[in-house]
Amino acid sequence: MTAIPTRRLNDNTELPQIGFGTYPLRGNEGAHAVQTAISAGYRLIDTAVNYDNEAAVGEGIRRSGIHRNEVFIASKLPGRFHDYDDAVDSARETLWRLRVDYIDLYLIHWPNPGINKYTDAWQALVQLQKDGLARSIGVSNFTEQHLRVIIGDSGVVPAVNQVELHPYFPQEELRTVHAELGIQTESWSPLGKRNAPYGEPVIEAAARAHGVAPAQIILRWHVQLGTIPIPKSANPQRQGQNIDIFSFELTDVEVAAITALGKADGRLFDGDPDRHEEL
Repeated sequence: MTAIPTRRLNDNTELPQIGFGTYPLRGNEGAHAVQTAISAGYRLIDTAVNYDNEAAVGEGIRRSGIHRNEVFIASKLPGRFHDYDDAVDSARETLWRLRVDYIDLYLIHWPNPGINKYTDAWQALVQLQKDGLARSIGVSNFTEQHLRVIIGDSGVVPAVNQVELHPYFPQEELRTVHAELGIQTESWSPLGKRNAPYGEPVIEAAARAHGVAPAQIILRWHVQLGTIPIPKSANPQRQGQNIDIFSFELTDVEVAAITALGKADGRLFDGDPDRHEEL
């Protein structure tokens, strides 16, 4: 089993440098995938209300036999519950579905600026942290403007912003903002899903040079950028391969070449947080 290094968040919590994504794993398949991921060494498990799999994730964690204090569970608040009271109620329902007393990392899933209640939702998360129901709090898919609004309104800086980030969309400007504000970047769809750049010459060359799979090169690139990737796979062999990225190191030239694959239109779908609404 691979030992996973950690990164210290701005609230002094230690977050594993790689996590396990669970969308769209559900039911018994989802529970089994979580169980095998934990067996492979994953300690950060990422879910969300809108994934409709929190109960399965909780079941998989229990099946693994791991002690609650050894696993870092993250979930996300959906847009339909951005009202303050609704956000608190939704968080409590998440705890009930997971069958846990607290959530390690609770995020606002999308800002949904058309509804424009994300500041209310953030105030709710701040209170949930004070009440001990969420150990760390953060956001997902927030732009620099959204981040500065909630920080200015509450005085509380998110510990994490989980955003789309992969070689075709490396989010260089936003990562710079995160570094300035002290926010940890997490990467969803870190391999690029259907557009995974496994066949790009720079990635193929790096894979040959290090004797690993292209996916491992990409995940190692994330780690060396300072981001936390959250790959998903229900295949135990692939789970083990994805987490085995701490025994080699890319050169600065390799990291720069992979980052240079970025495209202006590199998003996987029309998920611009200034326009996208996800309830």
